[in-house]
Amino acid sequence: MPQRLTLAVSQSHTLATTSATLSALTSTAQEAAHQGVHLLLFPEAYLGGYPRTCNFGATVGSRSEEGREQFLQYFHSAVDLGDTPRGAGDDWVERRLEIAKGKEHRGDGTREELERVSRMTGVFLVVGLVEKAGGSLYCSVLYVSPREGCLGKRRKVMPGSPSTLKAITTIIAGVKLTLAAAICWENYMPLLRYSLYSQNVNLYLAPTADAKDAWLPLMRTIACESRAYVLSANQCVRRKHLPPWIRGRSSKSTAQKSRPTAGPASSKVPERTEPDGTSHGITPASPDETLMPKTPPIVPKNPFGVASPSPLHIDAISPDDRNTSPLKYRSSRRRSSNLTPIPDNHLLALPGEQSSIPAIDDSDNPRAKPHQSHSSDTEELEDDDEFVSRGGSCIIGPKGDVLAGPLWEVEDGGLLICRDVDFEDCERGRLDLDVAGSYSRNDAFELKVAGLDLDPPP
Repeated sequence: MPQRLTLAVSQSHTLATTSATLSALTSTAQEAAHQGVHLLLFPEAYLGGYPRTCNFGATVGSRSEEGREQFLQYFHSAVDLGDTPRGAGDDWVERRLEIAKGKEHRGDGTREELERVSRMTGVFLVVGLVEKAGGSLYCSVLYVSPREGCLGKRRKVMPGSPSTLKAITTIIAGVKLTLAAAICWENYMPLLRYSLYSQNVNLYLAPTADAKDAWLPLMRTIACESRAYVLSANQCVRRKHLPPWIRGRSSKSTAQKSRPTAGPASSKVPERTEPDGTSHGITPASPDETLMPKTPPIVPKNPFGVASPSPLHIDAISPDDRNTSPLKYRSSRRRSSNLTPIPDNHLLALPGEQSSIPAIDDSDNPRAKPHQSHSSDTEELEDDDEFVSRGGSCIIGPKGDVLAGPLWEVEDGGLLICRDVDFEDCERGRLDLDVAGSYSRNDAFELKVAGLDLDPPP
């Protein structure tokens, strides 16, 4: 049986409220389902928000009241998954923790909503989020299966537990995956990376907030070391699109505390049948919910074997320029659910929202800041247009080759990078390198991680 799956990363950015971001996540997952995606990775802290540019009023030895108010808004934006501050591990996964009297579940319902979206679309979701437990916040990643619900959760080792580095196994369309996530700068920690290699991962997930030029070489190194596929998703966002609480425009009365509930099924997206006979009927929620895509129109095929290009055109750039030049695009109206072939034969799947996108032309100096004006109003406008995160999402093959991306300074809600891959390439790569096996010299070197079994999971 072929060991092929379609993988995708979403270069999405956090919206004004957690409720709106959850709705956007649903829209993106539905779009991914339309494109035949099996597994989809979202960026670090996508739900809850990455507090980029915030200082929370903190200086050495001092805290301001304004900073405490900003942290309060951040705390309200975080999601409650019903776990304990120390992390309950399998007891949380298996729902063995006590539920409060009169409640149907622990937490605020975010876990249940993500399970609903995964089940509805048939897409395995890996979601970066900010989790609150007790009085603390944790940078986490959730693994959500369409059939089994939440299979596990990572908490960043600062301040979480190293025991959450445990890899999980699942079977998707007949392909056995051993997957695990390292969050952002955890990927710069060689021993942490090796703890994942030791568990024989064939899918290495790297949700991040790092948009520096050094990130892509790091992802390629990890893929080459691990002989695994590497997915990395980052947010691409301008200052003006940061959540209001980050920009100091929130108040106690506007703090977002609610979570969306599942709406009644109202339409049916084409059913997908896997090689193992499993069918995924994709029934989206009510069309009244915000940011829901429309059913894609039937469009003619082109020589790439995919739907004809979207009116949003991505100009080709040479491989040598890929790391330094942002993709240039020109504007037009968009129809729902378009695919656009771009360099290296990977695809951009654009969501169905109708919009007009302003033209961008930074080719002369892509990292130059906008021209400085003497007008304070103009300066503020130019500052709002500044990219505070440049993206850089990518998909890397088991020998370190770049299969898709990186996307620099392409900001579009729910933007997908998709790639069809063969997981037998991971085993082919072990012919000459297995850093946790034949090449490990385990007679001379040994790694131990508190609370973590480094043997490959069954």
